[in-house]
Amino acid sequence: MIILAIDTSCDDTSISIIEEKNNNPKILSNIVSSQVKLHALYGGVYPSLAKREHQRNLSIVLEKSLSKAGLLKLKTKKTKKTSENKTPTHFPSAEFLDKYKKPKIGLIAVTIGPGLEPCLWQGINFAILLAKELKVKIVPVNHIEGHILANLLLPVGKNPNLQTSTTKKIVFPAICLVVSGGHTQLILMKNIGKYKIIGETRDDAAGECFDKTARILGLPYPGGPAIAAEAAKFSISNSQFSIKLPRPMANSRNYDFSFSGLKTAVLYDFKKRPKEVRASKRYVQEMAKEIQQAIIDVLIKKTLKAAMNFNAKSVILGGGVAANKELRKQLREKIKTELPNVKLFIPEPKLCTDNAAMIAQAAYFHRKSATDRWKKIRAKARLKIKNVD
Repeated sequence: MIILAIDTSCDDTSISIIEEKNNNPKILSNIVSSQVKLHALYGGVYPSLAKREHQRNLSIVLEKSLSKAGLLKLKTKKTKKTSENKTPTHFPSAEFLDKYKKPKIGLIAVTIGPGLEPCLWQGINFAILLAKELKVKIVPVNHIEGHILANLLLPVGKNPNLQTSTTKKIVFPAICLVVSGGHTQLILMKNIGKYKIIGETRDDAAGECFDKTARILGLPYPGGPAIAAEAAKFSISNSQFSIKLPRPMANSRNYDFSFSGLKTAVLYDFKKRPKEVRASKRYVQEMAKEIQQAIIDVLIKKTLKAAMNFNAKSVILGGGVAANKELRKQLREKIKTELPNVKLFIPEPKLCTDNAAMIAQAAYFHRKSATDRWKKIRAKARLKIKNVD
C-alpha cells in the first residue's frame, strides 16, 4: 500500500510518501519545507504567517515529494485550460492534475491535531481536495501518535526487506516520552493504538523552556539547537560561575513535569550578573550547559521511574527535542545501566522533528478508520491522544 501523508501542524510544510508491505515501511520520499529562518526573525512562530507559507508551499512540496518517489509523470497530451472558478493554484487542483498522470496512491493521511489551528486547516483542506481528485479516502492522524510511531520507520535508503518486521521488535507495555516545543508527555503504550497519558507538563513544555531560556541569553530561535550548540562548547576547566539550576518536580511522586520554574531561575541568575558577565561567552556556555542538563535530568528520571513502576519492556522516545544529542546519549546510558532488559527506541534525528513520514506510518495502523466523509474531518488544535485501556 502506498500512503501519501501531509503535515502542517506548525511551521513546517511536509509531504511524505511511504510504501507499506507486511508492516515494513519504506520511505519513498519525505520532503519538509522549513520556515525556521522566517520565524527566527520574530523569535517564534506566528500562526498567520505560518498559514500563508503553507499555502505557498503545499503544491511545491507535493510535486517534489511525488517526483522523488517516482510517482510524478507528465501527460503526453496537451493539458487543458482550466476555468477561472477552479481551485486556487496553491491547491492540487484539476490544473495541477491535468498536467500529470494521477499517481497510484492508496490512502491519504493528514494531521488533524494537536497544533496551530490555522496551519492544520491548510493541510486538511489540501488533503480533501487531493483525495477527491484521486478518489481515495483520508485517514485523520494524531500528531503525537505520529511521533511515537516514527520509531517504526527506517531511514531513507535502508531496505526494509533485509530486516524483520519492526513492529515485532517492540515489546509491550512500553513507556513513551514525547517531548517537543508544545508537548512533554509520558504515555503508557499497551499496544499500537492503545495509550494512556500518565504524566504531562503543567505549564511550559521542555522545548518551550529551551526557546524561552535561549531568548534570555540572547541566543537565536529555535532555542533547543542554540542551547545545545553553546553547551557543547563548555568544558569543566572553564567553569567559573558555579551555576546550579533546579530540577523541577524531579522527585515528585507523579509523572508530571513543570519547566516554568526553571525558566524563572535562569532569568533571576541572568539579571543578578553584571552586564559584562551576561555578555561573556563563558557565562552563556556554562548556563546553556546547565539548562540542557537540568531538562535532561528531569526527563530521564521521570521516564525511568515510569518504566520501572509499570514494568515496561520498551522505552520509546519521540518529538523534536528527541533530536538532542545529549538526551539521546544519556538516556541510552541510563537504560543500559539501570534497565538492561528494557529495549530503547529512538528515531533518526530527521524523524524526530515534524515530518509527514511519521503521519503516514500512523495512518497505516489506522487505515480501517479511513473516511470519505470530508465534512467530518476537523482541525483539533488541542487534540490529545486517546486513553484506551
